[in-house]
Amino acid sequence: MESLINYFENISSLHRGLILAGGITLFWIIENLSPLHSFRYKKWNHAGINIFFTITTLIVNFTLAGLLLWSANFAYTNNWGLLNFIPEMPVFGYTLIGLLLLDLVGAYFAHWIQHRIPFLWRFHIIHHTDPYIDTTTANRHHPGESIIRFLCTILAILIAGTPMWLVFLYQSLSVVFSQFNHANIQLPKKLDDLISYFIVSPDMHKVHHHYVLPYTDTNYGNIFSIWDRIFGTFSKLPNSEIVYGVDTHQKTQYHSDIVTMLKIPFKNFKK
Repeated sequence: MESLINYFENISSLHRGLILAGGITLFWIIENLSPLHSFRYKKWNHAGINIFFTITTLIVNFTLAGLLLWSANFAYTNNWGLLNFIPEMPVFGYTLIGLLLLDLVGAYFAHWIQHRIPFLWRFHIIHHTDPYIDTTTANRHHPGESIIRFLCTILAILIAGTPMWLVFLYQSLSVVFSQFNHANIQLPKKLDDLISYFIVSPDMHKVHHHYVLPYTDTNYGNIFSIWDRIFGTFSKLPNSEIVYGVDTHQKTQYHSDIVTMLKIPFKNFKK
């Protein structure tokens, strides 16, 4: 564990970028070998759109990185946050609790409020307009949503009191797990069901991308599936019945024209 802590205490931007690119590459290869759906689409064009939004997310994150460092340093210096009130325990237990707290506030809660608050939904909807869910969809976020998620990450750090190495570890895991559960891959059904009791599996998350309610408002988890089960937002739907997209924005320009997509939050519509 000590070597892991040292690595993430000093992880470079290059290594963080390699983790993101490596995850996309890995799951891109797997979904070509064993796809869940045989999409009739131009895979490279689709990837180009989603990579554009990945780049805007990276720009937002690097621009605001100072706030992330400040919040972690503040929590550490002032013994702020829940982790500072738990009994002393092995590093593995401390790490697991920290990851759970970051996932609850920085991912599950951030995702939940974007579905519940109409103004925030305007930005999040770009993630849902994708009619071809694959590993590149994981990082398809409007720049406005990237800011919202970043602020929720800061809130999670202050509530949990996590040191910076744990934040970097969580962010790295979050990227890879999100790429995994968005990937257009087909796992054996029993295996998918089994892992869904612990982490968000591909079949579990695909339900969230079904185009109509109530399924769109379920399965908010990112890494750990426990939060959906605890808060009653877990649901199932056979893959054969899932239709990707969102019912209010099904025209082609809403999922394939970047300029139109960037303007969506500023148009008048109802969820």
